[in-house]
Amino acid sequence: MDVDFSIDKLLTVTFTLFAVIDVVGSIPLLISLKEKMGGIRATKVTLVSGALMILFLFFGQGFLKMLGLEVHSFAVGGSVVIFLLGLEMVLGHEIFKGDKNAKAGTLVPIAFPVIAGSGTLTTVMSLKANYDDIVIMIGILINLIFIYAALKSLKVVEKVLGEAGLLAVRKFFGVILLAIAVKIFSSNIGSFGK
Repeated sequence: MDVDFSIDKLLTVTFTLFAVIDVVGSIPLLISLKEKMGGIRATKVTLVSGALMILFLFFGQGFLKMLGLEVHSFAVGGSVVIFLLGLEMVLGHEIFKGDKNAKAGTLVPIAFPVIAGSGTLTTVMSLKANYDDIVIMIGILINLIFIYAALKSLKVVEKVLGEAGLLAVRKFFGVILLAIAVKIFSSNIGSFGK
């Protein structure tokens, strides 16, 4: 099996996941949850989030087959979700309602659904239609480093970026997500009707 690996592909996968996970945009939410719960266990959250993404990368396809779906159809559906997430980030209107008042532990709602939520898991499957597993795995691992670093330095990041900086970063990654969603959609829609 030939592995199609390049820095360009790794950067695309890494930035796609980074934009969908939106750990920078989630900082205000994470700070409020940290205060409510008396702290966030960064290592545990990072490991559980990574495990969910990797499980979905390797077993998601088998799960889809059980449902009678192909990766291409899932990728097209996933691209719509990614597009809506990007639109939400750019426009500042909430499309996906989240439970922001959850008083549960570190794993729920932080590991799932804030970090490894349906958008992230859908994106992992959508990327699988266009990129090799190894490229996605490395992209996931790079993002886990960012997630861990962000969780460890929530207050510092918030102070450095400020409210305007957080908003600008969120909108920037929203536009990137819109472009990536269009790319995934256009490269998979041709598989229908064949």
